[in-house]
Amino acid sequence: MARIAPRDHIFHILSRGNNRQDVFRDEMDYQRYLEILNRYKERYHFKLYHYVLMRNHIHLVLETRGEGGSLAEIMKGINLSYAQYYRRRYDYVGHFWQDRFKSILVSSDEYLLACGSYVELNPVRAGVVKGPGDYRWSSYRAYAYGKRDLLVDEHSIYWGLSKEEGGRRERYREFVKGVLRSKDGMRGEMERRVIYGSKVFLGKLKKAYEMEEMIRPIGRPRKRDKK
Repeated sequence: MARIAPRDHIFHILSRGNNRQDVFRDEMDYQRYLEILNRYKERYHFKLYHYVLMRNHIHLVLETRGEGGSLAEIMKGINLSYAQYYRRRYDYVGHFWQDRFKSILVSSDEYLLACGSYVELNPVRAGVVKGPGDYRWSSYRAYAYGKRDLLVDEHSIYWGLSKEEGGRRERYREFVKGVLRSKDGMRGEMERRVIYGSKVFLGKLKKAYEMEEMIRPIGRPRKRDKK
């Protein structure tokens, strides 16, 4: 199936090191990737809602803007720039990233919140840390504790959790805990999909892009997981 990448839309992006090799070896590497990410944000004017940098892969949840670059331009620039840095620093030769990046269209509702939680829980599921707040290279602490992170653009779904800043942070922490406790198979589903959203959202995209019925919606996040 051809990649669907309309402008003015939200995407969950996954890029892995070739053969799942490490793409970050030390703190300097993580910092450099974030610097590159910021540089391309300024160039292409996309919104970055959630992210996590893992040892051998990265997740980004971003929204492309009509006046900025396309998703392909954005990711080509970021991935190429970081690969060049890595090759220079480590005298690395060969293919750096595994194939092209994967992209999943995400609807701008509670599915965006669930997708962001999935991204930020990667270090917990991998056994790197006990809680998402213990991991430095993600957007979690910006949402959950108000940590200053100039890369993160807080989205309207997060702001809708509460009128008060403290209430938003608390409800977000509880929401993420609910996602971590859930047993809906979200981990496998997120990497197999090309779309993540409600039946209405999927219906609009199928009509717009003449898509096959092979894409089925994941269940709407349960209310008890949002408390």
